[in-house]
Parts: sequence; structure tokens; C-alpha cells
Amino acid sequence: MIPDQPFDVKFSFLFIFSLLATPLLAADSTSQANFQKIAQRLRESALQKIAPQILAPSSYRPGFNRYPWKRNIVTTVFWVGERPTANNPVPNHKSSWDGNWASNYGGYDDPDPARRKNFAPAKFTPRQNPFYIALPYNDVTRGKTKPESRKVIPWFKQAYERPGQSVLKGRWLAIRYRNRVCYAQWEDCGPFRTDHWEYVFGNARPKLNLNQGAGLDVSPAVRDYLGIRGKDVCDWKFVESRDVPVGPWAKYGENNTFVLKRRGANLFASDRNNAYGVKR
Repeated sequence: MIPDQPFDVKFSFLFIFSLLATPLLAADSTSQANFQKIAQRLRESALQKIAPQILAPSSYRPGFNRYPWKRNIVTTVFWVGERPTANNPVPNHKSSWDGNWASNYGGYDDPDPARRKNFAPAKFTPRQNPFYIALPYNDVTRGKTKPESRKVIPWFKQAYERPGQSVLKGRWLAIRYRNRVCYAQWEDCGPFRTDHWEYVFGNARPKLNLNQGAGLDVSPAVRDYLGIRGKDVCDWKFVESRDVPVGPWAKYGENNTFVLKRRGANLFASDRNNAYGVKR
């Protein structure tokens, strides 16, 4: 259907059409076939003139908005080396993917602002990215890749290398609080759950828990950059590593895509193509 247009555009089209239609309607079947072809060409020509020309902006990149924002998520703070409490019964000397997390990180990621400097612990230089988060899903259990993971994880095919190796560890997220956006890497699972893929990759909301239905844990570095407190509400989404801007999250860490790129080292399977902007 041709959309509503100014009278002169419609009138011009109809007038030309009527001039051609009158003699053709009286002709034989061959002429009628020609008439249909001419009418179709006239219609297409008119549509091209009427339809607006939409051009993608120069900054457009297919897939940049591949992952939607998860909005209004209660966000709690956790840290490497955290001791268990009533609302956090699991100590954080280990992570879901690293049995020696505190040691590999370089020590206790002290959350006390007075003992931090430049978004990192003041006593030592962290060996992993201090901008880290946890989400309530783990794609590995008892050394095996979970059956549903290949279906629910959007980047599974590109990142998978072998059974039992996570394709989630190190993945980048954007976390938004008010008018600030921070970037961090997925390094642990929680809060409370490791099986809620319907929320992490789908449209479900976080399930109720002891922390007011919290669905995202963030590190002290993320807390300080965003200026959040214990249970503020944030938005978050996955991002490709190539779309992460340079910031304080790009400075430290043997697991950090930015650091690995600077060294020319091999990246994680999930980041190799993205970091260098290679099309998949």
C-alpha cells in the first residue's frame, strides 16, 4: 500500500497511469501483459520517490546492540577473600572457576575505601582485573559442561574449546547506575545461585533471596566507580570486548583483554575475534 502523500504526488501517479491504461485495456492478451509490466514499473518508480531514504549512521556496527539491558537489578558488593556471613554463606577465597582465586588475584581485595587507591587495593598490584562481577549461572558442574549451556549462551559456539572449560569466565559486562557506566569481567557465580540461566540469558527476573532479590554482585572497584552502596539498583548487559572503551578497568590483570592485547598474547577464545575486530 502506498502511504498517504500530498495530493500532487498521488494525482501525478494516477494521471499518468490513466493515460496508459485506456488504450491498453482495449488490446489483446499480449498488450494486457505489457500493460501489467508497465503498471508495475510505474508503481515501483512512484514508491521509490515516495519512500524515505534511511541511511545507517557512520558509527553503526551490526551486533552492537545484540544484548539488551537488564534493568532495575538489585546489586550487592562482594570481593576476593571475603569471609562468609549470614547473607553471604560462601567464602570468596575460591571462585566458581578458580580454586585459588585469592592467591591468583594477589591477595585480599580489601573493600575499605581508605585502603584502596585508583580502584585497586593499596597494598599490592592485583594480578587480575579488579573490575569483576558475579552472575547466578555457571556453565560447568563437576568438571562437565552443562547440557543446556550450548543452547542458552549466545556466544557458546564461538567460545567453546573443550568439555568442562567455561565460556563465561572473563566475559565483559556494562553496568549502569544513573548516568555512569562501568565495565567489568565475569569472574564468579552468584549471588546465591548458579543455575538461573533464564534470568542471565533470558527475560526472567532474579529470584527472591536473602538480599532483596539481588541479581548482580560487583567488586569494590565497580562500586567505587559507579558510586553505589550496598543494595542499589543498577542496569547491566553483556558487551563484546571490542566495544569496551578504555578506562580504569583496562589497567590491571593477567585475565584482562586489554592487558593481553598490549602484550600481544593469545586471548581467551571468546575474545580473540572480538578484541581485534575480526568479523565472525
